[in-house]
Amino acid sequence: MHIPVKPLKQYPFWLRPFFWNQRRKYGAVLDPGLLWGRVPKLFASVALLYGAIDRKNSPIDQVLRSLVTVRVSQINWCHFCVDINSATLAERAGSMDKVEQLEQWRESGLYTDKERVALEYAEAVTYSDQQVSPELMLRLKTFFDDDALVDLTGLIAFQNLSSKFNGALDVPAQGFCKIAD
Repeated sequence: MHIPVKPLKQYPFWLRPFFWNQRRKYGAVLDPGLLWGRVPKLFASVALLYGAIDRKNSPIDQVLRSLVTVRVSQINWCHFCVDINSATLAERAGSMDKVEQLEQWRESGLYTDKERVALEYAEAVTYSDQQVSPELMLRLKTFFDDDALVDLTGLIAFQNLSSKFNGALDVPAQGFCKIAD
């Protein structure tokens, strides 16, 4: 990593419950959390945003949410994000199949039409040399209402923020998922 994490005792007391929860959920404190935590107000803002985006009552189903986050992570070369989000995708999908074929989703028969259009949208939003065409938006609207599209777009935007932050600071994978090379 380009910036070292500090010992836990050096973070404000009010951040420590977040780290405790990470350890309980993942078995480790997450390096990105420790990096964001170097600027506590920034950490708190990002944590609140993530909580709103990753809510249980999202109109976007959990497998699709994970597919999108892994794909955005792959595009942005975020090793940490690919690692943790792939583990979540494998758990939610019940196998590693969709994880292993995600970079070739266009050629794979594993993905539904809804997943395909969401992945195409994630790529159009993420790649800076692409735009969301009116035709793509029409195809999206066959599967998603306006509120769900806002939710999906927020998820993609947040994952771009997260994966670009982690990628820029060279946050390594923490060993949550063994991905076939």
